[in-house]
Amino acid sequence: MRIAALDIRACRTTGEAVALKGGAADALEFVVYTLRTDCGRAASMLGFAGRSALGSAHLAAASLRPFVVGRDAREREGLWRDWRRADRWWHHLPIYSYGPLDCCLWILAAEAADQPLWRYLGGARGEVPTYASSLVLESAEAYADEVRAVQAAGFRGYKIHPPGRDLAEDIAIHRAVRAAAGDDFALMSDPVQPYTFDQALRLGRALEEMGYLWLEEPLPDENFAALRELTRQLDIPVVGCEVLAKHPWSVAECVATRVVDAVRADVSWSGGVTGVLKTAALAEAFHMNCELHSTIFHPLELVNLHCAAAVTNCGMFEVLWPMERFAIGLAGALPVEGGIARLPEGAGLGMELDWDFIEEATIATV
Repeated sequence: MRIAALDIRACRTTGEAVALKGGAADALEFVVYTLRTDCGRAASMLGFAGRSALGSAHLAAASLRPFVVGRDAREREGLWRDWRRADRWWHHLPIYSYGPLDCCLWILAAEAADQPLWRYLGGARGEVPTYASSLVLESAEAYADEVRAVQAAGFRGYKIHPPGRDLAEDIAIHRAVRAAAGDDFALMSDPVQPYTFDQALRLGRALEEMGYLWLEEPLPDENFAALRELTRQLDIPVVGCEVLAKHPWSVAECVATRVVDAVRADVSWSGGVTGVLKTAALAEAFHMNCELHSTIFHPLELVNLHCAAAVTNCGMFEVLWPMERFAIGLAGALPVEGGIARLPEGAGLGMELDWDFIEEATIATV
């Protein structure tokens, strides 16, 4: 099963634009990798592309295509390690470049074994509780209304992405959401590193008082010293590491010296399925959770779900809210109902990609 081709599409959504963090809304850009083998098999996966699908596609074509063509698609570990060395020497691609390729390799293997990916990975559970994660909203009232909608839909938790403009405003938002959700509903906070150390400490103390489940990325993931001290002083778990490149080695110090209380990984930014499994196993060795980070696009979210079902130290599956805004590229809805994600039983990914949508969104093939 040698790799004969790597086809790469650059895509841009043509429907409703999305404002991920306030301000003007933008079309979402993404890439689609398709691996083809000499025995006639093929697997495809969407990939993150930041602000430029064309740039991401051209980088992948220049670096990943010559690296992977001719290699045995079953040698996922060898490819993953060889790419780390090759990337260090000359390529230095963005952290999201390799993930879709690795996902394709795992899907090919699971399909060849006639197993759903989560079972092929080891299969810890067939259902995963799910929480909804907000965008940045315009007011405390908007967050409160949204958490009520999330509860009505049966989700098991809600995570706030506050504006990060002003600490007092952010604390007021968290209080409004707790009041709207009630005392027993799981709430989390992900400010995305806007604070000084003292501000993060003040927010953490407020969240402890309000009974929040965790505080995520209040400071830059790479600021180990400040995060370690914040983790030491707070009782609420501090969670991080999602944007550290080169999992699992970049995360090892964070786990071993308790820079954070739980780590984050995902199949998009952490080196694909292989990177996620390595990071989750590293965290498990220290009795630490590895909470999987939303990948935005639903085909990647589905791969994330397969990984969440294959490990035991991921508490919940994360999806961005409203879900329909990110239902991009998958032929059908994510298998989430009543706050529970139920794993598909079909071979490989278990669902098809929406090729009509992908064709319409394609702006170039490189």
